[in-house]
Amino acid sequence: MNRLLQKYNESVKPSLIKEFGYTTPMQCPKIEKVVINLGVGDAITNPKALEEAVAELTQIAGQKPVITKAKKSIANFKLREGMQIGTKVTLRGDRMYDFLDKLFNISLPRVRDFHGVSATAFDGRGNYTLGVKEQLIFPEINFDKVNKVRGMDIVIVTSANTNKEAYALLSQMGMPFAKKEA
Repeated sequence: MNRLLQKYNESVKPSLIKEFGYTTPMQCPKIEKVVINLGVGDAITNPKALEEAVAELTQIAGQKPVITKAKKSIANFKLREGMQIGTKVTLRGDRMYDFLDKLFNISLPRVRDFHGVSATAFDGRGNYTLGVKEQLIFPEINFDKVNKVRGMDIVIVTSANTNKEAYALLSQMGMPFAKKEA
């Protein structure tokens, strides 16, 4: 059993039930999925850049990503509808917990001048979005083989109804939130 899932079942779930006064364990919020999105703007001029991004995201997530296509044509960016411009992967189950464990405990602390992630990046429905400036923070990525530093968006989708519930869930799971200034 995954370490993070075990922590959720043994300590986080009972704590949330007590804190928010849920009547059944099924009301307790949980993490449903994690979506990692990597936009590759230079794929318009350099199709090989998309292949590199797919390979890097496969290493990071441990699962093959899908290629995303442009929804609209934008003349200023020389972008036509249907062009391949990014890649994303949706993680669920054990892979999701493995990725989050690695993100919280290994990758985020490797960021330079890291003081914690923002506690205000919730969307109002209990989902959290985190932007990562470079893929080099992940231990799977070999620094010497990287041609271009790319950022990515990581969306953690929870079943929480409010931001407060989601914050309590993620902070107890080990998300390194920034300390609030008193």
